[in-house]
Amino acid sequence: MEATQTGAERIHWSLQDLHENSASLETSLKHADRRSQQFADTYRGRIEDLDAEELAEALVELEDIQDDLGRAYAYAYLAWSTNTNDEKHGAQLQKVKEAYNRARQKLLFIEVEWANVDDERARTLLESDAMEPYRHYLELEQENKEHILTEPEEKILSEKQVTGSGAWTRYFDETMGAARYELDGESMTQQEILSKLYEPDRDVRKSAALAFTDGLTDHTRTLTFVFNTLLAEKTSNDRLRGYDHWLQSRNVSNEVDDETVDALIDAVTSRYDLVARFYELKKQLLGLDELYDYDRYAPVGEADTRYDWDQARGIVLDAYGDFHPVMGETASRFFDEDWIDAAVKDGKRSGAFSHGTVPSAHPYVLMNYTGRSRDVQTLAHELGHGVHQFLSREQTIFHHGTPLTTAETASVFGEMLVFQRLMRREEDPKNRLAMLVSKIDDTIATVFRQIAMNRFEHRIHTERRTEGELPAARFSELWMETQEAMFEESVVLGDHYRHWWSYIPHFLHTPGYVYAYAFGELLVLALYSRYQSAGDDFAERYMDLLAAGGSDWPHRLVEPLGVDLTDLEFWHNGLGEIESLIDQAESLASETTPEG
Repeated sequence: MEATQTGAERIHWSLQDLHENSASLETSLKHADRRSQQFADTYRGRIEDLDAEELAEALVELEDIQDDLGRAYAYAYLAWSTNTNDEKHGAQLQKVKEAYNRARQKLLFIEVEWANVDDERARTLLESDAMEPYRHYLELEQENKEHILTEPEEKILSEKQVTGSGAWTRYFDETMGAARYELDGESMTQQEILSKLYEPDRDVRKSAALAFTDGLTDHTRTLTFVFNTLLAEKTSNDRLRGYDHWLQSRNVSNEVDDETVDALIDAVTSRYDLVARFYELKKQLLGLDELYDYDRYAPVGEADTRYDWDQARGIVLDAYGDFHPVMGETASRFFDEDWIDAAVKDGKRSGAFSHGTVPSAHPYVLMNYTGRSRDVQTLAHELGHGVHQFLSREQTIFHHGTPLTTAETASVFGEMLVFQRLMRREEDPKNRLAMLVSKIDDTIATVFRQIAMNRFEHRIHTERRTEGELPAARFSELWMETQEAMFEESVVLGDHYRHWWSYIPHFLHTPGYVYAYAFGELLVLALYSRYQSAGDDFAERYMDLLAAGGSDWPHRLVEPLGVDLTDLEFWHNGLGEIESLIDQAESLASETTPEG
């Protein structure tokens, strides 16, 4: 339990900025329901005939309704996230989901009717100044019109989502939140057991990996059924909407074309040699004859350093503030105004996230802080999201969020700022090597592992559509095949590792999500390279990027920063930056070992 005594035990968020209590939530939901019906009564059947000013007026009202609904959902979801075992919170979340869905059904007509607007008339409307706050949102709806169904059909899909994917993902979250893993007589959460994979003691790492596997296998039947059910539901939805392949809907949502994503995947898989090269180096540094799966995150050098909560706060805020004062000031509000929940406790969701809520409120960050250096990087990552989400509040609710392709930009950039700050302060070559190896560990996981997981997703979605329900053993086979391809025999994957596909929530919550991590990491490597040469002028343009939210196509938003996402060689340039990091690590290794 020593690792948990960091000062983060007292860090809990306050949700009163969203709603004072459950009674306030109930009142707001009823109000939103009435306003949704009034909106539908006023505008149903009229969207095609509205002029630009009238359409803008309708969207202002729609935005206000969605803001109320978003506040309600955020309040219920965040309350549940910190206590998934509490049936009261689960029931409240479900009630809000159902109310949200009823309101959404009343509002669906606007998307359907806008999709039916003649192309030429739509272009004329979009050119109006009145449409400026909504232009990109409406432009996207027009682009996606061929996949929008009739209003009755959209209502049915919306209704079924509550008891379909929404229910199954909640069941998955609650199952994994309640799961416990026994290690040396101690019962641990997922977060606690996985943190042991970063321990210097190899026996601890191995025991943790086996204990985690034992816990997963206890739930194999349940998790296999959940996976199969959600794969089938996505197959059905994609067929109804006329998508050509399993990833197309995600690419459309990410505002990126299939060719760009294919180029990313091809570029990363073509450089799996970098993964093998890095793990060969790590094997040497650890003095091992074989590197096993549970050795991948083993620390090199002084890795048992702990950071209490106040230290982590200082490190991140100093790095952010040095980059740009507004970035530091914004991040500090998360600490000062109780927008973070960092304590580890039973029933809390594992991992970390930043929930952007709505423009009239502010984001919230969830962590499970245990005091490791990796947790400091996670704090930097989630606060990057948080700053991005906070600054983009100046946009309408339609542009407040970003597609996943750029959603990871600020988070990964924040991690890089903290990492480079620590590297500059460190003079000891051995410590610099330890830090650099840890950073490459993260980069390998963010770029190559995520693409390997994309390859796993591709296989399970494709086979589920052609072969029907998949047994657990087939999931495991496909997992091992796609993981082994990445390692190119540099890492020995134990038989226990074949079960580790079953705990990854992104596969279920957001199918196709994972490639966005690689997209974001390679984009940030390019952006950081620009920052090093451009200096303060870059910082101002970067802050403008964050404030822009999702108000334009991703490739247009990053153009002022000197990045061309339409250049397919862009990905190879980013991979070259990773190779440069490995070069540096090999050079430092030669300086710090007797052979050097």
